[in-house]
Amino acid sequence: MTMGLAAQTTDTDKKIADLEKQLEVVRAQIDALKAAPAPAPAAAAAAATPAAAPASNPLSGITGVLGGVNLTGLVDAYYGYNANHPAGGTVTEPFTATNSQFSLNLIELQLDKPVDKTTPLGFRVAFGFGQAINAVNNTGSDVASSLPGAGQYLKEGYLSYFAPLGKGLQIDAGKFVTPAGAEVIETNQNWNYSRSLLFTYAIPYYHFGARAKYTFNDKWSLTGLAVNGWNDVVATNSGKTGGLSLWWNATKKLTVTETWLGGPRDLAGTGNNGPWNNLSDTVVAYNLNSKWSFQGNLDYDREEQFGLAKKPADYAGIAGYVKYAVSPNVALAGRYEYLNDHDGFATTRAQHLNEFTGTIERKIAGHLLSRVEYRHDDSNQTFFQRGVLGAVKGQTTVDAGLVFVLEPNDTK
Repeated sequence: MTMGLAAQTTDTDKKIADLEKQLEVVRAQIDALKAAPAPAPAAAAAAATPAAAPASNPLSGITGVLGGVNLTGLVDAYYGYNANHPAGGTVTEPFTATNSQFSLNLIELQLDKPVDKTTPLGFRVAFGFGQAINAVNNTGSDVASSLPGAGQYLKEGYLSYFAPLGKGLQIDAGKFVTPAGAEVIETNQNWNYSRSLLFTYAIPYYHFGARAKYTFNDKWSLTGLAVNGWNDVVATNSGKTGGLSLWWNATKKLTVTETWLGGPRDLAGTGNNGPWNNLSDTVVAYNLNSKWSFQGNLDYDREEQFGLAKKPADYAGIAGYVKYAVSPNVALAGRYEYLNDHDGFATTRAQHLNEFTGTIERKIAGHLLSRVEYRHDDSNQTFFQRGVLGAVKGQTTVDAGLVFVLEPNDTK
């Protein structure tokens, strides 16, 4: 019995000794791991997470290199046809003026540094080339001014400052597009390919001066302007034009923008500070649902002394827009407008103009937009050129355009 217990004790001691040896080996391995250098964070992250695919938009990387400055680009080209075959081009549609040929509407490059409470200083510089920028800058006093040649290619150029007043007051100084109108210079931001009669005749394209915008909340904002006038970097008189633009987001579906511009408008460029001119512009936008969208634009302008008679003159116009999204990539848009220029103040001819446009839009690829459009203009006067010397009361045009757009946040 004593000998059996001794044998068991010896066997137990041996097992304990083996376990102690194994424990020493484990301790040595742990010490070796502690002594080894830790893997680099980047290498560890790379091992744990597969590398992200690069964004398809090259401007995303450029924006990062520029330190918060957004870079956007646009190329807009089209083929235009005018049934009247006017020898001088389609003057009533300056953005799509050519006939029976391929043409360049606009190449645009824009640098934009937005401002906010953390970044109070910013700017915007936008250059353009093509028929659209020619239509914008070859108006007003700048045609006859001594501006440098590069000035004809500047769409916008201004400095911005975010003043710490209340929720913040953004102040811009320089050249900027007008707050009036339902349409803008860039085709892709409109519903139709061609520009409306109201955009062409009833409102200015741009201003040079200063503006200040205060956003009260997500429903109200107010912008005040003090500028040289309409479409002029070099002022034609010492008087200035003032303006207010009130934006109201009434509901999630309805927004209203009311703009007033008032001041001496020297159409003849004689340097006179009169007569006084007032413009009222109203834009209403309503999104019924994901398929249907509507817009309305109403303009009224009055000149206190017009022409040789020095009598008051005015014009009024209204435009209605509708857009239906057939699918995420296909949309149909229509526009009808009426312009009553009974004094010839807007179009140089006393007349009533009607215009209807129908547009088919298709997104071919992530950055590429195509549009085909039918348009008919009609007047109660022989306002439209036909051939070399002819003049008729109507005009029919067809345009097919391609617009390539690159934006920093668009990675499609």
